[in-house]
Amino acid sequence: MKVAYYPGCVAQESGKELDMATRAVTAALGIELVDFPTFSCCGSGFIDEANMTLNVALNARNLSIAERAGIPTIMTVCSTCQGMLQHARHTMASDPVIRGRVDQTLSKLGITYQGTARPKHLLQIIVEDLGGADKLRPLVRRPLTGTKVAAFYGCHILRPHDIMEFDDPEEPNTFEEVIRALGAEPVYYRGRSQCCGFPIQFVRPETAQRIAGTQIQEAKRGGADAMATPCPLCHISLDNYQKEAGRTVGESLNMPVLHLPQLVGIALGIDAKTLGLPRHLVDTQGFVQKISAVSVPA
Repeated sequence: MKVAYYPGCVAQESGKELDMATRAVTAALGIELVDFPTFSCCGSGFIDEANMTLNVALNARNLSIAERAGIPTIMTVCSTCQGMLQHARHTMASDPVIRGRVDQTLSKLGITYQGTARPKHLLQIIVEDLGGADKLRPLVRRPLTGTKVAAFYGCHILRPHDIMEFDDPEEPNTFEEVIRALGAEPVYYRGRSQCCGFPIQFVRPETAQRIAGTQIQEAKRGGADAMATPCPLCHISLDNYQKEAGRTVGESLNMPVLHLPQLVGIALGIDAKTLGLPRHLVDTQGFVQKISAVSVPA
């Protein structure tokens, strides 16, 4: 499967481990990544608040780049990027006024938006295009046996459902299917599809940290050995700010938080350095050591 790879901003800078893990895992899954250096930022929801038309134009341009290359799928690894690209696609199809403005803007760049490219998150591609659990199980070389993993979906990959068109917005289960296929036991807890606090991290940090701390506490009380998320912004809240979150909720949390491709990569037998695990602020070594050493014949 060939996809236009849209890493987003975080995976190229502060969260480079996400890009490292994505490239290693997609190669193992048979996904061919095509890089486009001319992709721009998705706007991350901030531009959208100030100028919706500009935000749609930015993302319609990104979609058009893949269209012109004849690649129908843009693969994202960030829930926010997925949300912005999918919102743009939906708006271009449903709002003729904004569509007209965007088309006029893009025409000055020599770009014509066709609407043939669709953004899909890596999680969607695994479960919808590659066969999900049935595809993953035969590839597992280091099953996550004996561990409990709490998926943290966050907001943008699920809602609004009529635009995102993926999983159940309140009771999702696709990530848990992946966790089971990798050999771990999924942890179901109330906060797994709620906000991580990142959108207000720099406005009301204590509130943001309380939100993140509460989600981690719930996963921990459910017996989780680690959490995993499809969004690097959620990862920042849950991993980078975990110490502050722990102080806010009055508990030392010490919860490893993995990116989706890192969790998959561990089970596929990819080494920790290649997956960028040493870059995390919360140590992941204890979780990796707990994993069963039983291997699956190639």
